[in-house]
Amino acid sequence: MIGGIVMIIAALWVYQSAMRAKVNNVLMWVGICAVAFFIVQMLLVQFNIYILEAVRGSEASSGYERDLLTIGDRKNEGGFQGVGGILLSVFFELMPPIAGFLAVAVIRNKFVLKEEFNLANLFSGIKEMFQGIKQSFKTTEK
Repeated sequence: MIGGIVMIIAALWVYQSAMRAKVNNVLMWVGICAVAFFIVQMLLVQFNIYILEAVRGSEASSGYERDLLTIGDRKNEGGFQGVGGILLSVFFELMPPIAGFLAVAVIRNKFVLKEEFNLANLFSGIKEMFQGIKQSFKTTEK
């Protein structure tokens, strides 16, 4: 869910930036950035699953697996507990969309806008995008 919202924001950001820069094939670049975002996010989710399985131990035990006829939930006793577990879970949840957004920022800066690679250029246009979204919700009163 978070990744989908970030993907929509990234696509709007690339679209508005490409339109302001008067780039040819705007929708092609938006599509390329959306696919890149999805691929990076998918790879990091798979990497997160690999890390979780390595830490928790993927061997099936009687405490984890249950019969098809039993009622209740699995007993996930091991793994990440406490504050560290909460922070690690938040990290695993937010890192794929953040990395996808960074991949879109690099593609946008290097190939769409063809600007010099620095931190200011990498995230330029985000403020204007949110201002444009805010303006789109305003109505004119007569």
